[in-house]
Amino acid sequence: MDLKIISGGITAAKGYLAAGVAAGVKYKDKKDIALIYSQCDAVVAGVYTTNRVKAAPLLLTMERAASGRARSVVVNSGNANACNGKRGMEDALFMTERVASALGIPVETVLVASTGVIGQKMPMDRVLPGIDAAVEALAREGGTDAAESIMTTDTTLKQFAVSFEAGGRRITIGGMAKGSGMIHPNMATMLCFITTDATIEHKCLENCVRQAADRSFNMVSVDGDTSTNDMVLALANGEAGNSTITGDSPDGEIFGQALTAVCTELAKMVAADGEGASKLIEVQVLNAATEKDARMAARSVISSNLFKAAVFGRDANWGRIICAAGYSGAEFDPERVDIFIGDEQVAGNGAALEFSEDRATEFLSRDTVSVTIDLKDGTHRATAWGCDLTYDYVRINGDYRS
Repeated sequence: MDLKIISGGITAAKGYLAAGVAAGVKYKDKKDIALIYSQCDAVVAGVYTTNRVKAAPLLLTMERAASGRARSVVVNSGNANACNGKRGMEDALFMTERVASALGIPVETVLVASTGVIGQKMPMDRVLPGIDAAVEALAREGGTDAAESIMTTDTTLKQFAVSFEAGGRRITIGGMAKGSGMIHPNMATMLCFITTDATIEHKCLENCVRQAADRSFNMVSVDGDTSTNDMVLALANGEAGNSTITGDSPDGEIFGQALTAVCTELAKMVAADGEGASKLIEVQVLNAATEKDARMAARSVISSNLFKAAVFGRDANWGRIICAAGYSGAEFDPERVDIFIGDEQVAGNGAALEFSEDRATEFLSRDTVSVTIDLKDGTHRATAWGCDLTYDYVRINGDYRS
């Protein structure tokens, strides 16, 4: 596949405008209202948190996205609009009505997302004027402002875009994400918005989004918590003019690979920006009996607080790795497992090896720490991403509401 990384995020694809403005939702002068707008009708698909407690905006978006069509997404940071009862849903509706009125589009084509503190009423006296300002600011160059506006404890903005050939045309997929804490592989672990100018069937887009999320965002863990507001939304407006992509066409596979590539890069950005993190951790499980076994083992290791703390301390404690794989539920023979930290093999056939502590420490000191687990039980593999557990994680979350 001729996949090219290009500049931009959610406005990299044709036919999209975006904006990000400061409305004072929680902090003065911080961008906190984002708006995405497709200049023509778009197909939409999403995946959502599995948390039983779901925020009002997420419930409203799930209901509307089920129709398969959308034009706009409005997002605020600083307030999750979760656990606010009847008023929470009313406020989510007001936000979409304001967008629809200003843009002259059907209200049912406007989706909404929120992120921030749970259980606090939305300051609608600031949110609604902020939406008006965002509508006025919509532009092709507004993608970066939008990406900044959805950040909470994030320290870096997260956007990525690619282009590729399919259906006889050049297609672009771009996206933005936010996520730093409350990150765990249980769909969707954060907020992510994807735009593409591809012409694609709704069912095919749904399947591609679900598979991409499973292989990217659902393979990330920062702290074991899954939020009430997590979602991944993808809009496809057909502006590339390609022949329609379907699930049983070769272009369907190409599109799915490109979407997964975008989601994977965004997921890695989320993991690297974990609250208080100093290192990105990448765990690769090789030669598992099934893909499910590989995914379970990789996710378990990346989620282990003991292992994450060991990475922070640059301690080559491989026992924490095999232990986490062992309670993952994956089927494998512990007496066949090889473990590598970077290129240094630290365990063989489930037992200790003589290895260089200095060399292992060198690999653990890098910005990206790579761990490979060879189960030697099949041909399937999976990769998961996370971060180390540092003192700063407690400091950040000790006073999150203030």
